[in-house]
Amino acid sequence: MRIVFAGTPDTALPSLQRLIDSPRHDVVAVLTRPDAASGRRGTPQPSPVARLALDHGIPVLRPAQPNAPESVAELAELAPECCPVVAYGALLRDALLAVPTHGWVNLHFSLLPAWRGAAPVQAAIAAGDEVTGATTFRIEPELDSGPIYGVTTETIRADDTAGELLARLAVSGAELLAATLDGIGDGALHAVPQPLDGVSYAPKISVDDARVRWDLPAAVVDRRIRAVTPNPGSWTMIGDLRVRVGPVGLADEGPAGLSPGDIHVDRRHVWVGTGSVPVRLGQIQPPGKKLMDAAAWARGARLDAGVRAS
Repeated sequence: MRIVFAGTPDTALPSLQRLIDSPRHDVVAVLTRPDAASGRRGTPQPSPVARLALDHGIPVLRPAQPNAPESVAELAELAPECCPVVAYGALLRDALLAVPTHGWVNLHFSLLPAWRGAAPVQAAIAAGDEVTGATTFRIEPELDSGPIYGVTTETIRADDTAGELLARLAVSGAELLAATLDGIGDGALHAVPQPLDGVSYAPKISVDDARVRWDLPAAVVDRRIRAVTPNPGSWTMIGDLRVRVGPVGLADEGPAGLSPGDIHVDRRHVWVGTGSVPVRLGQIQPPGKKLMDAAAWARGARLDAGVRAS
């Protein structure tokens, strides 16, 4: 099929590469977000998807307003039969949705109708789900509600961060997306409505959402930290210092008598009290520095007695 691929971040690269390599599809252009400031100088840089497309000599569309009439007309001139989407990052309105013959096919990283929205992988980890996956579906105006073409499943490991789980889903999802487009092109695959039961939502996670709540049980603290690693990154205040916190360690035994936020430093570990049992801090990133071992940081920081995490 003649396709225009829509996507922006690294997560979309396995899918784009898989479709570029497919003998059954012709990627005639890529639709991505406009160049964004990067680095200390804030120099505008193309998105990862734009860079990959340019490396293959594929035209790149970077409209600031993809639903504007001129953007719709530009896409229509390309006459795409289908537009696959992986983490494009903008809402698509009716006029744009009507352009490709076979519509827009989104690869979403959850088992729909669970975790519709911007942060499905993070939500699945934070909720303690044991299994997640990816779904291909036809985009409709309502958020992530369109009929489903196919799914693939993925086990959530006990130590998975959102970054690690998303990396695996990006690869397995690329195969699902390619198979979906093959089936649509053959006329052998038809979308079926999503179930009415089991709908849940995963809104975008803010920096404030990523602050550690030490009053929650240790298992929940662990999941929530892993859910926002590496982005936007979990953080806490230690005294009056704001630090970034990496995944924590769970242990059956730890120092007794720690209330939520209490800190205990021994020769090998930094412990923080939670709503249940203490957890071991793994890595800490103080302002302006790189991630470092929490115990080594604590020895150098010479924390005042009674200092707490909050």
